[in-house]
Parts: sequence; C-alpha cells; structure tokens
Amino acid sequence: LLRGHCVITPKPPAARAMLPASKKARRLRMQQRRGRLYDRDMKPLIGVTCDLCDSPNGQRLFSYPTYGRAIESVGGVPLWRSPHTADPSDLIESLDGIVLAGGDDPMTEPFGSPSHEAITPVEPARQRFESALINACNADPDFPVLGVCLGMQMMVLHAGGMLDQHMPESHPNWQRHWNQLHPVLPEHGGTNQHKGTVMSKHRQAVTDAGSLQVIARSDDGLIEAVADSSRAFHVGVQWHPERTKDPAVGQMVFAHLVKAAMTQC
Repeated sequence: LLRGHCVITPKPPAARAMLPASKKARRLRMQQRRGRLYDRDMKPLIGVTCDLCDSPNGQRLFSYPTYGRAIESVGGVPLWRSPHTADPSDLIESLDGIVLAGGDDPMTEPFGSPSHEAITPVEPARQRFESALINACNADPDFPVLGVCLGMQMMVLHAGGMLDQHMPESHPNWQRHWNQLHPVLPEHGGTNQHKGTVMSKHRQAVTDAGSLQVIARSDDGLIEAVADSSRAFHVGVQWHPERTKDPAVGQMVFAHLVKAAMTQC
C-alpha cells in the first residue's frame, strides 16, 4: 500500500544496526519493559502533544480526537502526552514516534525576533515543553517526527528558519488558508505524496525553512511541507492531515509516520 509513495523512508535494518551502543541498549531496555521484544506484530505507539486550556477547576489538557482516529486508521496506537512531562528524553524512549500537533501561534522571542502584536500565543508551558521535545528528537535522528501546522512551524524555528507572523498584512490570499481547502504541489524532490487538496487553518506561514528541505507549496506559493532527508522520518506539514479527506495528503501522511515508527518497535 505504501510502496511508491514515500520520499522519506525508514532506514533499513542494516543501517539501524550502526546506532551507537547506548542508543541500541536504550531501545532494548524499552522493548523489554514494554514486553515487545521480538514481537514484530505489535502496533507502534505514537505520541500526540496536547494543548493547555483554562477551566473553572484549573488548566486541563485539550486535543482533537481526529489525531487519534487518523493514527489508528493506519495501524498505530495514539497516546496523548502532557506538556508537563519532566524529561522529554524519557518521553521519546517510551514511544515509537511523535506527532507535534497543531495549536496557536509560536512566540518568536526565544528564536531572536519579537512576536507580532496580533498573534494568538500558544500556552508558554506548551511551547517550552515542545521546544525541549524537539531538541530531544534532534538528538535521536532515528526517532520519527511529524509536525502539523504549529508543529511544523516549531520544527522550522528550531532549524533556524523564519515565519511570516501575520499573513493578513502580507499575503493577499491569506483567507484561502484559514479553515479552507486549497491545493498543494510537490517542490523539487517531492512526489504525489505531496500533491492534493488539503484543509489548512493558519495565519502564519514559513518564509525560510532553515536547514530543512521544502517539499511542497500551495498553489499560491506558500511553503506547505518540509523535511530532513538525512533522518529516518522528520516531516512537517502546514495543513491538517487529520482533517484532510484527500488520502494522499491526509491519511497517507500518518501512514508514512507509522511505517517509520514500526522500525522502532
């Protein structure tokens, strides 16, 4: 089902055998603790980051069930993860892959530029947690990562990239990207994996992908997907694949993540 679609593919077992001894030992310990040693039929565990919302009884975790349904539909097991996890390195050791979910706008002060006054800032605790999580993932290039909307923007900022922080001031067609359907097209090495009609909802856009490769753009020129081809699976999409009906740019995005994550089981 997946053959011929992936551009970023999991490393073969021979390549994975070259992992440093400490990382191989870590994988083995986690597999043993989870009772998954030599069981190749176990479904991969995919973490999903959550938002923090205020309620009368204090903050609560928030996410959309569409992420879970999308992961389950392609053979993964979704596990929502709190921004209060003490050590993100411990978190990724307990998972086979991660989805950096969508959310509000990132604050750019930690990356060297002031935030636009019109942004709706993401909960600071969530941004701090996901920054630490991205750093932990960057230290383990075999760990599969999918960034969605805000998640992609955070990946880009950590890769030295830049954002247009308020598209209504700079992009005449910005409303086409606010809870609307629009086409995306492959860029350079992209294939039909990055071609289709997507659902997106964002008022910020990536203008410079930093060290990441641009693999798709919208038909009006916005960067819509990025990747690091040197890693097992490190992909960000600006659209919401969990709400996109076109399978090539919806369900298949999660299928590629789960396929990569199966090598972690």
